[in-house]
Amino acid sequence: MHTPCRQRMIGLLRQLAPSEGYTLTPLPDVRLLRSNRPLSRTPVLYEPGIVVVAQGRKRGLLGDQVFVYDDQHYLVVSVPVPFTMETDASADEPLLAIYFRLDHTAAADVCMQIDERRGASSAPPLGLYASPMEDPLAASVLRLLEALAHPPDDEILGPALMREIYYRVLSGAQGGSLRAALAQQGRFGMVARAIRVIHSRYAESLSVDELAGEAAMSVPTFHAHFRAMTGTSPMRYVQSTRLHQARLLMLRQHATAAAAAAAVGYESPSQFSREFKRLFGKPPIAEVARMKRDFVMPAATTPSAYVSSH
Repeated sequence: MHTPCRQRMIGLLRQLAPSEGYTLTPLPDVRLLRSNRPLSRTPVLYEPGIVVVAQGRKRGLLGDQVFVYDDQHYLVVSVPVPFTMETDASADEPLLAIYFRLDHTAAADVCMQIDERRGASSAPPLGLYASPMEDPLAASVLRLLEALAHPPDDEILGPALMREIYYRVLSGAQGGSLRAALAQQGRFGMVARAIRVIHSRYAESLSVDELAGEAAMSVPTFHAHFRAMTGTSPMRYVQSTRLHQARLLMLRQHATAAAAAAAVGYESPSQFSREFKRLFGKPPIAEVARMKRDFVMPAATTPSAYVSSH
C-alpha cells in the first residue's frame, strides 16, 4: 500500500474509531477495529469476510500455516475456519482495521459478471488466505472510509463502494480462489454444505454420518476433505462452534456458564467447562473477563450466525 494512501486511511480510522474495540458503521456489513495493545494468541472463528489492516499486524495460525495480514496484505475468509490469532499493536501505533462481512448475494453477482467476461475460475477454492494489498483495492477502501467520514455519503454511496471493493478482491491476484469458493462446486462445495448445517444446527446432536450424508460423501472421504479445508475434524469443528457460540452468549448476553452450555447443546456443565478450558486456556468466567478486557464487542441481542472475534 503506497504511503500517502496508507497515511490517509490511518488518519480516517483514528477519526472514525477513536475508542478501542469495535466501532459499528451505518453499513451493516462494515465494522472498524482498533486495538491499542498487543493481544496474545486466542482461538477465533471468523465469519466469511474480508479484513483490511491499515496499521499494525495480525497473524492467523492454522496448523503449520501462518497467515499475515497487515498494511501490505488483507485476509479473506470464504467459509468459517477455526484458527488462532495474535495481534501486534501499541498505544503509539494501534492496530487499525476494517472488517467487511461477506454479503454472499452481492459477491455472487459480481462473480457472475467477472466470469461472463473472463470465464470461470480455474484456481483452487480456499477457505482462508492472505493476499497482497493491491493499489486499486487500497484506493477503493480509502474511498469508502472517506464516505464513512462524511454522512450522508456513507449510506448513499456505501453500497456502490462495497460492490467496488468486492470487484477488486474478486478480480485481484488471488480473486480466483474466492470466486471458486463462492461457486460452491466440487468437494469444496460439498464440505461447505456440511459446514452450513453445523452452523445452523450446532445445538443439536450431530453425527459424522449425518454430516457426511449432507456432503454426499462417504465418511472417510468426508473426513479427509473436511480436515483439508478447515484444519480440523468434523466433530472437533462442531465442538469448537458450540464453545465459540457459548462464549458469545456469556459475553454479549451475560448468560451464566450453565445457561450458555445448555443453549449450545451440552447436557453436562462439567463437560462443557472442561472442553471450554481446553480450547480457550481458561475457565468460562476467566475467559469472558479476558474478552471484556481485550475486546470491546458490538452490542447484539443474539450471537452472530458465525463467531467473529477479531
